[in-house]
Amino acid sequence: MEIKLNNQIKTFPEQCNVQQLLDEVIPEKQKGIAIAVNSFVIPKINWSYHLLKNNDEVLIIKATQGG
Repeated sequence: MEIKLNNQIKTFPEQCNVQQLLDEVIPEKQKGIAIAVNSFVIPKINWSYHLLKNNDEVLIIKATQGG
């Protein structure tokens, strides 16, 4: 399965949900991030339930501090 992750193509051996994807690409702290799939924000409560499909576009946004 291919996913476009932050404008880069990533290949995964099988279908996964948003949380599994995050565990794979960001194994450390996952606080302060937002996820959009095909331009729709996925609430954190739904990360474990939202299944990704081949050719989905996933955007991971990290909150930063500063001015």
